[in-house]
Amino acid sequence: MMQAEIITIGDELLIGQVIDTNSAWMAEQLNLIGVRVHQITSISDDREHILNTLADAEKRADIILVTGGLGPTKDDITKTTLCEYFDTELVFNETAYENIKALFKLRGFEVTELNRKQAEVPANCTPLPNTNGTAPGMWFERNGKIFVSMPGVPFEMKPMMTNEVLPRLSRQLMSQFIVHKTVLTQGVGESFLARVIEKWEDGLPENIKLAYLPQPGIVRLRLTAIGKEKSALEKQLKKEISALREIIPDLIFGYNDDTLEQVVGTLLRERSKTLSTAESCTGGYLAHLITSVSGSSDYYTGSVISYANEVKTDELGVSAVSLERSGAVSKEVVTQMAEGVRKKLKTDFALATSGIAGPTGGTTEKPVGTTWIALATPDKVVAQKFLFGEHRGRNIRKAALAALNMLRMELQGIPAKNELSSH
Repeated sequence: MMQAEIITIGDELLIGQVIDTNSAWMAEQLNLIGVRVHQITSISDDREHILNTLADAEKRADIILVTGGLGPTKDDITKTTLCEYFDTELVFNETAYENIKALFKLRGFEVTELNRKQAEVPANCTPLPNTNGTAPGMWFERNGKIFVSMPGVPFEMKPMMTNEVLPRLSRQLMSQFIVHKTVLTQGVGESFLARVIEKWEDGLPENIKLAYLPQPGIVRLRLTAIGKEKSALEKQLKKEISALREIIPDLIFGYNDDTLEQVVGTLLRERSKTLSTAESCTGGYLAHLITSVSGSSDYYTGSVISYANEVKTDELGVSAVSLERSGAVSKEVVTQMAEGVRKKLKTDFALATSGIAGPTGGTTEKPVGTTWIALATPDKVVAQKFLFGEHRGRNIRKAALAALNMLRMELQGIPAKNELSSH
């Protein structure tokens, strides 16, 4: 498989003034045509630094993609440094100049001498047209290696990559395809999930690799298949994921870029059902996730953020006796919260959260991370106890995701988990 290296040039990247988004996008596009990125390097606008980095990359990679340093000002030295690296000189390119003139005319400006110099390119490169800017790209080939220099501005780089670089690479390379599929799970942590699917993972074909990508409340399983026929790889992944779903049907909520809030929203809309929330420990974060989805007003009515016990009793009808006897973080209270908000806002379903988010407030009986979540339906109210962790922000997110997953399982007819769950 062909190996690529990406080099981004610019002091602004190294001081944190600009975030390098180019590399991630370029790597994704290269993957789609079967080119694996071996290394990504960010360097300064320094002649010696550029020369040394190019030489090192040439030893490791078959394809070297460079972005940045192609502007009209004196600090943009990539072009002259490439001339030195490839032992050549700058020559005026009429096609590049016509592109610059057309662009300036469109914007109502005259071409300056400084801009005219941007039509100069190394004599031994193939210029690549820039449809959105004045600096042409440059394609070099030497000793079986391909070097491509492109502008660092994403607005200019992406069309050049899409229209020029990727098609040229595809024509030159008899590459294998790389196909990714990400399975999204919620409900258990990484280590527990690994134990549950161990046999399935061990039985994966040699050309399919599995990566665990955990984040608070969610574990993403990224499957990567490598082969010469894209359609065959897609069928292979579909077969393996079907087998995985047989093992953990309750844990998988979506694929690739799905979010749990989107999945739940789609299920509610498809069933013409409504939802309300009552939040204590999550403090509105659950409502935020739900309403981050466009069109959520179709199914989401509102929330009561009942942080204080007085709000729980006055607005949700929670019994003062229950609060005194069991405490706010209890099955008894969270059940009354869910049913109270469902009746108050007249919805089909309601979710309620109450917990000790931390880092203070825990006890021996109820340590930090202890959280009760309840789901009220037209027929019943169910509650689950979760033991998350000690980090306040992570606990809040985990609780909100766990609540959404409880509703997802109910809507999909998946049996509820045991009352006590740990994450």
